[in-house]
Amino acid sequence: MPALETPERRRNVAAVNSPSEMQTIGLVGGMSWESTVPYYQHINRLTVQRLGGLHSARIVLYSVDFNELEALMRAARWNAVGALLADAARAVEAAGADFLLLCTNTMHKVADQVTSAVGIPLLHIADPLGSAIRARGMRRVGLLATGYTMEDPFYRDYLAERFDIEAIVPDAPDRRRVHEIIFDELCRGIVRESSRAEYLRIVDTLAERGAEGIILGCTEIGMLIGAKDTDVPLFDTTYLHAAAAVNRALGFSDDDDPRSKL
Repeated sequence: MPALETPERRRNVAAVNSPSEMQTIGLVGGMSWESTVPYYQHINRLTVQRLGGLHSARIVLYSVDFNELEALMRAARWNAVGALLADAARAVEAAGADFLLLCTNTMHKVADQVTSAVGIPLLHIADPLGSAIRARGMRRVGLLATGYTMEDPFYRDYLAERFDIEAIVPDAPDRRRVHEIIFDELCRGIVRESSRAEYLRIVDTLAERGAEGIILGCTEIGMLIGAKDTDVPLFDTTYLHAAAAVNRALGFSDDDDPRSKL
């Protein structure tokens, strides 16, 4: 049965008048591959939601070997991490991408090194995140992420400087546990109820410290906790990043969030 013609559908289709006008989304993924899968799903589901029919997104995906990168991260060889991701970004650009996403929060530590290697723009993961937090009228939020993202100021400084948002982090023992669950479980596709309970305890602790919402600041965390698990507002960076990519590719406003239609 053909899709019903509605004013909303006419507006959506009008944003992309022909397939040739849809931009190609460049993804550097595999960090870990477990979270690259939902990127692909979100992007395509949102695209077909906007355009209907059998539409899907134009995507160029370069999936890295995360084991190599993880070893460099542990050794604090961030210049080498940036060089590898810059090579991946150049490959994505050469394949025809119009703009670039790093499908990870932590690797935005080397975002400048990546952007300097290509001529296409980087859609920074913290930009749609910051916009979503400010749209809810929040200024103080908790951050759950890898130890690198929680302990290095690059991510919190970005939110503070561009959006006037304060991101607070768990205490040292809880930061270690959050990090361990990401690398030892979620990056390996393991989801444990005991780990969900620990994350929710940490969410509650951050809320007690004044966090108005919680950033799921590692792209795997959405595998473990979601809005159904807590009354504290959660900001899923994987979804927000993917939705912003669709908006850019199809020419929609960044304020047009179709989450309620998923």
